[in-house]
Amino acid sequence: MRSEVAARADFSQIRYAQCWEDADILVEALRVDRGGVCLSISSAGDNALALLGAGAKHVIALDLNPAQLACLALRVAAYQELSHPELLALIGSRPSKDRATLYRRCRPLLDADNRAFWDAHGNEIDAGIGGAGKFERYFRLFCDRVLPLVHRRQTVERLLQGGDQATRERFYESDWNTWRWRLLFKLFFSRFVMGRMGRDPSFFRYVEGSVAAHILKHTRYALTTLDPADNPYLHWILTGTHGEALPYALRETQFEAIRDRIDQVEWHLLSIEAYLAQYPEMRFDAFNLSDIFEYMSEENYEALLTRLVDAANPGARLAYWNMLAPRKCPPGLADRIHSLDELGRDLYARDKAFFYRDFIVEERR
Repeated sequence: MRSEVAARADFSQIRYAQCWEDADILVEALRVDRGGVCLSISSAGDNALALLGAGAKHVIALDLNPAQLACLALRVAAYQELSHPELLALIGSRPSKDRATLYRRCRPLLDADNRAFWDAHGNEIDAGIGGAGKFERYFRLFCDRVLPLVHRRQTVERLLQGGDQATRERFYESDWNTWRWRLLFKLFFSRFVMGRMGRDPSFFRYVEGSVAAHILKHTRYALTTLDPADNPYLHWILTGTHGEALPYALRETQFEAIRDRIDQVEWHLLSIEAYLAQYPEMRFDAFNLSDIFEYMSEENYEALLTRLVDAANPGARLAYWNMLAPRKCPPGLADRIHSLDELGRDLYARDKAFFYRDFIVEERR
């Protein structure tokens, strides 16, 4: 079985320099505090490392894009070599004028291929490696060029201060939700613009309906029902940095746990389909599947889900996000997979990465 998206998408650059999926709900869904072996989509590596810090015994990270694995490799070197404040500086979570020096300290811990990759990306290092992806450049354009047409900096700062829910609701309706906000948001986050400047256009192949309308609805939820002050993803989109809110893997409380277990993460330039074919004896206790099913047909989704269940230990959990293409355990696998719908809904209600329409948690019977 070949990866469907591998035949259509361009994997020659960093697409995501950060993981735009909330690791807080991921680690709770997968119960990795019990240990076990996890199979994880790598992306930039943040959530694979979050699983390690949360208690996973071993994490195997996979990606089709060597640039994404270079992001993970440099993060691993940074956890080994740098202090926590230095790690945040290298990522771009905190201001710094000395990122090139931090990289030079990490460089000897990289293999030849990853050294060559990052040696050729000095500008991205200087700016903070968390902003080096196509998706992050898309958000930077929104922050620098679009948002100032809608709101003053003081308005953005006031939004990010949060407050109780009643205060957030009033602020959103009276100060934030202007006609200009709605118009420019729908234009900038349209399928056309996002496909050209943010995500690969092929990622929308199985998506139906208005991308912008969906994201706008969930953005309102993130700005009112959830507290913006606690949302690292929102902080980065609106300011280009994390501020005081940090994703799970970058928090000081997780730093030593990840550093202590860092040799228990490995990564491979393989699709999940290819990995399972090469290592048929492997069995897993948890699967972080990101939103990979968004990019494949229902038939291929069911075929891959079947193979994942074959590689799962009894009680193993699978977690994945839907953005606009609905994917959930099909009836034909109901005898092998238990859908944890109530847990998924509860976690989704707390999801700070507000782009998605659903968070699916399933368990191997």
